[in-house]
Amino acid sequence: MVSKVHKRTAMYRNLQLLRSITYSTSQRKTSVILEATEYIQDLKQKLEELNLFAVATAQKVIEYDPMPKLKVEEQEEGFVIKVLSERSCKGLLVFILEAFEELGLEVLQARVSCVDNFCLEAVGNKENNEDSRTMNVQLVEQVVCQAIQNWREVAQD
Repeated sequence: MVSKVHKRTAMYRNLQLLRSITYSTSQRKTSVILEATEYIQDLKQKLEELNLFAVATAQKVIEYDPMPKLKVEEQEEGFVIKVLSERSCKGLLVFILEAFEELGLEVLQARVSCVDNFCLEAVGNKENNEDSRTMNVQLVEQVVCQAIQNWREVAQD
């Protein structure tokens, strides 16, 4: 009996710790654990991006290539589009959003930083696009890359 009480107390403490780390307000254990899982996945993704950026900076890849880096990944119902540049790219976001509109890609979630560098991570849904069968990673990459090229031409003028 005492063992069960100790286990429950330890579990309660761990749950409270998880709530505080993830800033969760949920009361149910399942919800707290799901939020913690999402939080960990988000942290892993941020760490991966920072590692890529650190490696690129260490190798001076970005510094000598002013063209923003583009990466498109396909997910179950859409795409994750990542654009990264060491310098601030004034106006690039507008070109990229116009490319999304041209594709008929609905942006479900996006994170953008344009202060000292340009970093965009957007999750787009292809479900609302009537022609979703023909949309693939290569097409999204091509259209966004063309938008970056168009921005570059305008920015150089």
